[in-house]
Amino acid sequence: MALILGVESSCDETAAAMVRDGTAILSNVVLSQQVHALYGGVVPELASREHIRTVIPVMRRAIEDAAVERRDIEGVAVTVGPGLVGALVVGLSAARSFAWCLDIPLLPIHHIEGHLFAVKLAYPDEPFRFVALVVSGGHTELLDVEGEGRYRRLGQTRDDAAGEVFDKVAKMTDLPYPGGPEVDRVAARGDPRRHTFPKARLGKETCDFSFSGVKTAVRYRLRDDPSLASPGNLPDLLAGFQESVVGALVENSRRALRRTGRDTIAVCGGVAANSRLRAALASMAAEEGARFLVPPRRLCTDNGAMIASAGEYALRAGRIAPPDQGASAHLPLPFIG
Repeated sequence: MALILGVESSCDETAAAMVRDGTAILSNVVLSQQVHALYGGVVPELASREHIRTVIPVMRRAIEDAAVERRDIEGVAVTVGPGLVGALVVGLSAARSFAWCLDIPLLPIHHIEGHLFAVKLAYPDEPFRFVALVVSGGHTELLDVEGEGRYRRLGQTRDDAAGEVFDKVAKMTDLPYPGGPEVDRVAARGDPRRHTFPKARLGKETCDFSFSGVKTAVRYRLRDDPSLASPGNLPDLLAGFQESVVGALVENSRRALRRTGRDTIAVCGGVAANSRLRAALASMAAEEGARFLVPPRRLCTDNGAMIASAGEYALRAGRIAPPDQGASAHLPLPFIG
């Protein structure tokens, strides 16, 4: 029954959590940085400074909330990439120091693998075998998950990530940061049939995505008719935009399910909190006779619990950080085959 402290600092959330046996969340502390709202997006240098200021208090709070003794902690899991390298280094330095002081293993975790383990946290009794749609501000990819540590890439975005496009369109229409949840909220009041946008056609055999075209189409639509950004018209515009992005995500997820023969589809990452995407994937899974797994929203966005859960597996697998463990902004996920 391993007790793991998880630390996450890859972007603009400073997070730490205590998880027992990979599935029991004892605490989960997430501090979202508000400083970036003024700039309409994450400023890497500011993110690093905020992590420096808050990472130790957040780790301390996670331990206190879990009501555990530090001597009982068996490992420290920390995100080492991908992400903002300065932000990653702050979390890694704090986690390394804590592990060294307690003489316990430091467990290096890939951020995407952490999101996959959010599914395990939400569904501890489900087999860890499914098609996973990982969709966030920095990542959009489809993975065939064959088991813990066994992943095959089925498709990925060729340009912008879905969450990135949500944020950029939100900025075009003067919605507050973070833009993704705002688009979801406003689009819920709109009619997606009023404004339709194309989905990129990359070929019948690929599961890759492309979202730069729909972003550009929204920009041109607003340039030609600025009134579409008015309060009365914006819900319809955003509903049509959102339907295009969600449609592409669902279409390729269906293709991936059929290609692999899996009977389960999971979605994880920050955009998995989008209400339209959750509903559309649930409908698609029902049509395909597949189970649909989606973590609660608190586990979709970046958090320490998913890192701690992945850390429990890393500890069992002997995946211990070397003394010179570093952070990488573009760390590749280890694939099989």
